[in-house]
Amino acid sequence: MSDTQMSLVEHLGELRKRLLIAIGAIIVLALGSYVYATEIIDFLIEPVGQELVYLTPTEAFFTEIKVAVFTGFLIALPVVLYQAWSFVLPGLKHGEKKYIRILLPLSVIFFLIGVAFAQFIVIPLGVSFFLSFTSENLQAMFSLSNYISFVISLLIPFGLIFELPLLITLLVKLKLITHKFLTRNRKYVIVLIFLFGAILTPPDIVSQTMMALPLIVLYEGSILIAKIIE
Repeated sequence: MSDTQMSLVEHLGELRKRLLIAIGAIIVLALGSYVYATEIIDFLIEPVGQELVYLTPTEAFFTEIKVAVFTGFLIALPVVLYQAWSFVLPGLKHGEKKYIRILLPLSVIFFLIGVAFAQFIVIPLGVSFFLSFTSENLQAMFSLSNYISFVISLLIPFGLIFELPLLITLLVKLKLITHKFLTRNRKYVIVLIFLFGAILTPPDIVSQTMMALPLIVLYEGSILIAKIIE
């Protein structure tokens, strides 16, 4: 019993160490990113094509902090994933370790591709659509904090949904699912995708659809990948 308890204590201690390293990396890189917060904000608001305003004295300051933390998280992502991988590594079988060792660096790349897709394609299209409602008597005036929150609420979910092919590839390689299972449940998945988009995006049909459509394409691509693997 004492050995089991000691083993559990060591396990929790290892988890604590990994979490502290991951959080520490995010904090350090967030502090470094704060120096360039203004330049990062200028880059994020470029799709608007106009000046933004802040409505309270502290809004600009706290928005810069928000942007710095978000940027620090993105830069620290390889460290965070490595710590997660190092924690679960001892409990995996040899075959599982081989798959994850390949998929881990790819997951970082796919996440960043999803973020780039949202920043350079989805957000400009979305902002262009919303600005189309302006008229002679109705002008758009975006709040800095609200716009940055809108951007981040799209960048992170798009980074996550671009992980779908990797997740399905891992599940197929581990023989937990097959391409027939994916095909058979396609209609249910599409419904879940739109629900997922409604939860993770701002409450408007345009953002939800712009997230759902790439996710459906990724799901169909995952079925093709599953067929090739099998």
